[in-house]
Amino acid sequence: MSLISSIAKQAAVAAKKLALLDTDTKNQVLLAMASALKASTESILAANQKDLTHAKQIKLSAAMIDRLTLNKDRIEAMAEGIETLVLLDDPVGKIRELTQRPNGIKISKMRVPLGVICMIYEARPNVTADAGALCFKSGNAVVLRGGREALNSSMAIAEVMHKVLADFLLPTELISVIPDPDRALLLELMQQRQYIDLIIPRGGEGLINFVTDNSKIPVIQHFKGVCHLYVDKYADLDKALNLLMNGKTQRTGVCNALEGLLVHADISEQFLPQVAEAFAKKGVKINACQRSANYFEGATVLQEHEFGEEYLDLEIAIKIVASFEQALAHIDRFGSHHTEVICTENKARAQRFQQAVDAAVVMVNASSRFSDGGELGLGAEIGIATTKLHAYGPMGLESLTTEKFLVNGDGQVRI
Repeated sequence: MSLISSIAKQAAVAAKKLALLDTDTKNQVLLAMASALKASTESILAANQKDLTHAKQIKLSAAMIDRLTLNKDRIEAMAEGIETLVLLDDPVGKIRELTQRPNGIKISKMRVPLGVICMIYEARPNVTADAGALCFKSGNAVVLRGGREALNSSMAIAEVMHKVLADFLLPTELISVIPDPDRALLLELMQQRQYIDLIIPRGGEGLINFVTDNSKIPVIQHFKGVCHLYVDKYADLDKALNLLMNGKTQRTGVCNALEGLLVHADISEQFLPQVAEAFAKKGVKINACQRSANYFEGATVLQEHEFGEEYLDLEIAIKIVASFEQALAHIDRFGSHHTEVICTENKARAQRFQQAVDAAVVMVNASSRFSDGGELGLGAEIGIATTKLHAYGPMGLESLTTEKFLVNGDGQVRI
């Protein structure tokens, strides 16, 4: 048996043991993992420094280096995310009563783990902790295949979690890391449908396309995050500017950062000069429609088909729209089904926006940066699904389970 098949099979065996573990024990393990991560900060940072040195040597992009970089605060955040999971309800074993049939049989559904989750990711070492903890709490084993650029960091984090599992006499195969980032092994991993139940890739559009095209296992897809803020003619412009600056400049290399700004024509003369001043201070590069370009020095004028880019940098696309309906049409054409935001004081417009926009998260008067599992109360998220099967939006514990039917009778037979 090959290395990949062996890892996948051992994970599947371990998952069956985890599925029967009680919630209290799972929570004790998670708290121990959180504590161990904090205690191991120095060793994790040392491993991360090796990855960062290599990343700079190969001239990795600024956005990728930002995702790769760990510091004490980010390790603390990983640990706090795990601690938050402990406070959340365990979905495994929850029973939902459905009906009682005329013949007396009772129908219900029980939440159960999916089995084995495979995470494929690039420069995101925090995924190792997030995915390991989420899968553990939801009763799933996880196979982690990080990119070459994050391998030292991922292995260091996994080593900490393995020690905790061993301390609780649990199989370390519950959180497995592929030790070799070779592309051939990745292809083999995506063929292990006998042992792996779901693949969740996290990374750039190229990675998602590669996994989707080559996997024999169901894939959760999240191609990119082209998120828009639409400033309606009924907007509070102070709120709008705060939402824009937070969504665009707080952290640029993440999928819930704003990439597009739509401004209703009725308030454009009042609002866009404020935007120009604020963006100039932050050094934001402006790509704009012909009409809005006049408000910005050095703006690049975009043709209509050139909107919809994911910049992941201090860069944004701006368009003046003549109506609410035109804003909806633009989002429908150029959005990525991730997160869309409206700023408006008109409740009817807000409700219509949330009903009409096809995105996993649709917000009213709130920053796109809240489109995150932790911020939405899910604890650490394992990914964001922008297609609708079987999950849509940030994926927390419940998204890592499914339901099976329970049928209880008293000897009934079908006639």
